[in-house]
Amino acid sequence: MARCSRKLRAGLCAVIACLLYLPGLGRPALWEPDEGRYAEIAREMVRSGDYVTPRDDWVRYFEKPPLMYWAGALAIRLLGTNEFAVRLPPALFSIGQVAITCALAEEMFGAAAGIAAAASLALSPLFFGFGRFLTLDPALSFFIEAALGCFYMAARAAPGLDRSPARRWLYIAAAMMALGTLTKGPVALVISGGIALAYMIVKGRGRELIRIPWLGCALIYVVIVVPWFVLVARRNPDFLEFFFVHEHLQRYLSSTEHAWGPYFFVPITLAGMWPWVYFVPRAIARLRRSEQEYGSSTDRSALLFLLIWFGFVLVFFSIPRSKLGSYILPGLPPLAIMAGYGLCSLVQDGAIKARRTLGAFALLNLGLAAVAIPVLMVIAWRCGLPALSIDGATALGALAGGAIAAFAIARDSRRIPYAIAAIMAASVLVCGTLMKARADSAPLVSYRGLARAILPEIARGCALASYHHNVQSLPFYTGARELLVAHRGELAPGGTTPDARGSFIDSDRELLELWASARCVVLIVNRKDLAGVAAKLNPHPAKLASEGKKIALSNRPPAD
Repeated sequence: MARCSRKLRAGLCAVIACLLYLPGLGRPALWEPDEGRYAEIAREMVRSGDYVTPRDDWVRYFEKPPLMYWAGALAIRLLGTNEFAVRLPPALFSIGQVAITCALAEEMFGAAAGIAAAASLALSPLFFGFGRFLTLDPALSFFIEAALGCFYMAARAAPGLDRSPARRWLYIAAAMMALGTLTKGPVALVISGGIALAYMIVKGRGRELIRIPWLGCALIYVVIVVPWFVLVARRNPDFLEFFFVHEHLQRYLSSTEHAWGPYFFVPITLAGMWPWVYFVPRAIARLRRSEQEYGSSTDRSALLFLLIWFGFVLVFFSIPRSKLGSYILPGLPPLAIMAGYGLCSLVQDGAIKARRTLGAFALLNLGLAAVAIPVLMVIAWRCGLPALSIDGATALGALAGGAIAAFAIARDSRRIPYAIAAIMAASVLVCGTLMKARADSAPLVSYRGLARAILPEIARGCALASYHHNVQSLPFYTGARELLVAHRGELAPGGTTPDARGSFIDSDRELLELWASARCVVLIVNRKDLAGVAAKLNPHPAKLASEGKKIALSNRPPAD
């Protein structure tokens, strides 16, 4: 009965997360470059019928495995070629994580902690933002959390890791690691396995590792992972070396792009998990106290598991200089679980201690708002998007207001749950503000309007070319191959095959020849390059449309 109730609570959290994550999912245009790239790869799978070799702009693209491309392709086949379809898989994986977090936190600390942990994760700005964004990391984070949750259940099961039900949990964990590998490579196996191994050693249970059914787990992992790697390697002989050596080993050790220092994820985590991260130290301090005073050894083991989980993810992704904010997503669930426990401890500690905690929380949020709002206003005005300053002020003001309301409400122990609800309500408003901020920042990072403006020209057979850059979303929106002029970028590794030749114009001279030919051409240029490019083109270009930093030119009068 208790297990059934746990499933119902996790399901309820998933339903509520759907109400938060799915509305308006397809409204914003695809952001450059990630959303345009991954959406186009999925579209080209549907168009070509080739689900083995991923292609971007008709060029073989081997940086990542195909599971998320398959999910996007399935969504396109069911829902059509649109933004909602391609964003639905990462949103569903994020919703699934909310449910897993609820169930795992309840297993560790009880039902109330499970619901609070699920809310803390779902309402964290970083998690919410990427849950509505087309990238691979939400899926990777889902499979890592699922694998670690299964391992934790196995580690707690009696009589041992080599017996049922622990064996079943370990088999499921192996399957989750395999699916994570098909999402973003062996990083899923390294992180999940590394955390599990570190936990067993620190707990003094290293000898039990030999009791894991390694053969069965390895067989499950191989059956799921190997077939695609074999197929794609047979069709593309250079794949294995590029994928494992260049894309994973060399990229992890080098700093060729997105180079940041070792402390990059500290502010990202604090801001991305605010306000819930505030309650994490409280949970850690409480769980570290004596077992006689506050709980069982099970609670302390859970705390150790969560700390190792977050610490491993943080250190692993902090070592390379190449970093993106989404990389820390697999480390957010343990923080959310600790935050959920910290929130529940407010009720247990009583009104006096709770008001002291919430009073400091309110003062901290007021101070953050006073400092951050002017900074955000300056940044937004310099970017030419003053609406973003209003969005930032609204979000920070909502958090401060929610914190003040929580302090005012928590006058006795019975009202503390309502105080926590006030903080959650403020966080819902913050999530709504993030959705508006994304729409307001579209002129900097998306080109759906430009694509729609040039679509009539593409429909009458005009070639589409981009000058010294690549607008990743144009093929998705127009259905046309984008000719990259004197630029290959990340498509360079796959650009040497004969079938990729049609995606590149190697020099300005070749562009001028195409421009002067009988074929009509639409050329996308950056505003800063417009004067220099227009001076070279003959006949003189006609301006079709503009959006953000890009301008569309044509060598023929527009159709309309």
